[in-house]
Amino acid sequence: MIIDFYTAIKSRRSIYAISNESTIPDERIVDIVKEAVKYSPTSFNSQSGRVLLLLGKHHTKLWEITKEALRKVVPESSFSQTEEKIDAFARGHGTILYFEDQNVIKSLQEGFALYKDNFPVWSQQSSGMLQYIVWTALEIEGLGASLQHYNPLIDEEVKSNWHIPEQWKLIAQMPFGKPLQLAGEKDYQSIDEKFRLFQ
Repeated sequence: MIIDFYTAIKSRRSIYAISNESTIPDERIVDIVKEAVKYSPTSFNSQSGRVLLLLGKHHTKLWEITKEALRKVVPESSFSQTEEKIDAFARGHGTILYFEDQNVIKSLQEGFALYKDNFPVWSQQSSGMLQYIVWTALEIEGLGASLQHYNPLIDEEVKSNWHIPEQWKLIAQMPFGKPLQLAGEKDYQSIDEKFRLFQ
């Protein structure tokens, strides 16, 4: 069932138990991601966000790469837990990789030297907004997702396997699929500790 945006904001959570099923056709997923990339806000209208959508064998390959990269750095005695977590992502329907084009950021730094230290920060903020838009849109469509950060551990393998331009910096990975269970209860701080109003 499709839900409205405000309900999606409240219900969007990290969903780790996902299946390879989808509640919507792949074509709809493609449209969601493309629209988010196109219309997500960016500083100076830089449009520096880049996205790779992996489905099918490409999705599975990403998590094979991640597992093998982790095998090299995680102690063998505790690797089974790590493997279980990665396999759970691999059982999903797809993964969205988020990148930021560093050439765009460098160009802005050169063109607006007064703000040069801010552009990498603003780039991260723009990427965060793009991730949130996609995540919430997937929630609206009944899909569960989580946000992962196995970069820079997997960066070179990702670039090599999918011919990613060198200037694209990997920011995050978002495995998604049909939820197998709901997220647990979440405690929220009092809004009075986080919000102030002057009028």
